[in-house]
Amino acid sequence: MINQKRLVDLTRRLLLIESENPPGNEYKIANFVGKFLKDLGLEVKAYEFAKKRPNIVAVLKGRNSKRPLLLSPHLDTVPAGRGWKFDPYKAKIDNGRIYGRGASDCKGNLAVGLEVINSLVQDKAKLKNDIFFAATVDEETGSYFGLIPLIKKNILRPHAAVILDADSSDIIVAQKGLIHFKLSIFGKKAHGAYPERGINAIDIATRIIIKLKNHKFKYKEHQFLKPPTINIGMINGGDKVNMVADWCEVMIDLRFLPGMNSKSLLDQIKKIATQEAKRYRMDIEAIQEPSEMDKRHYLVDCLLKAAKKFAKDSIIKGSEGATVMSFFIDKNIPTIATGYGQKGTAHSTNEYVRINDLYKGAKILEEFVKLYDCYEAN
Repeated sequence: MINQKRLVDLTRRLLLIESENPPGNEYKIANFVGKFLKDLGLEVKAYEFAKKRPNIVAVLKGRNSKRPLLLSPHLDTVPAGRGWKFDPYKAKIDNGRIYGRGASDCKGNLAVGLEVINSLVQDKAKLKNDIFFAATVDEETGSYFGLIPLIKKNILRPHAAVILDADSSDIIVAQKGLIHFKLSIFGKKAHGAYPERGINAIDIATRIIIKLKNHKFKYKEHQFLKPPTINIGMINGGDKVNMVADWCEVMIDLRFLPGMNSKSLLDQIKKIATQEAKRYRMDIEAIQEPSEMDKRHYLVDCLLKAAKKFAKDSIIKGSEGATVMSFFIDKNIPTIATGYGQKGTAHSTNEYVRINDLYKGAKILEEFVKLYDCYEAN
């Protein structure tokens, strides 16, 4: 049975462990999670693809392994930053909320997953299928030392997967793709009093940015997702105020819909850059393709039934941001995402999660596991 007091205590203990990424500091929390699961009697292994950054993979054995289910939250958080009303690493409880970096993204969800495993073990649940639990590193900076190698090396090959990295008990069936890239614009130095003698890379970058922001991408409207977006995340350029800037770097975040092609998008961006800059370089930092699941899939149906039992406002929706569900869908593994964080607080100052949402979420997730387990009998 799900125990609210135990769940709150577990959430707070996880929040007390700093696991910011960057720099990538998941060692202590990974050890905590691994020991927690071992103490419950699960088979636990650690897989490390970067020093002191172990991924924890555990299995709760069922009677067979025909349709193993994976539950996967992540261990890392973004940096806490400044300006908090409560210390981000004291796990303060105030007015039914637990405050701390990672409360919503993703330690509250991590706690929910662990509490569900705990409840199933204590209740001696007789499951047909193995339940895998993977608590992974490096989600906040691309999963290059987490889920990507775990999948690539066939360490994780479930029949279906649920990513615990969302909020409001909603069910994520589609997500945008992303391209993160840097445009480096090159000009010519000159004295600031004689700008006509130089080529100002910042001026060129400004014209490129305006064209990119005004560019009309071709796309098909999506039931669960908004139109594609471009965000200029960082700009850096020039050496001194009284010099014509001969360099400028622009970091750009492009989000795009299922059905759009990343290569075609990059070709369009290169064409715009070429129109304005005689010399430039494009460096691709990350590409993650969009992904989607059929909303009628049995995995969605099981989770929706479980959610509606405890959270009447739970809905099927899309994610404007990128989750790791696409890595599994690319391997033809049915995957959805869900979670129980507080909408709008992830990555923000004063991040928090509601205790009632965690408790409700744990009951939903446990019910889902049981529905999934008996689905093949239907």
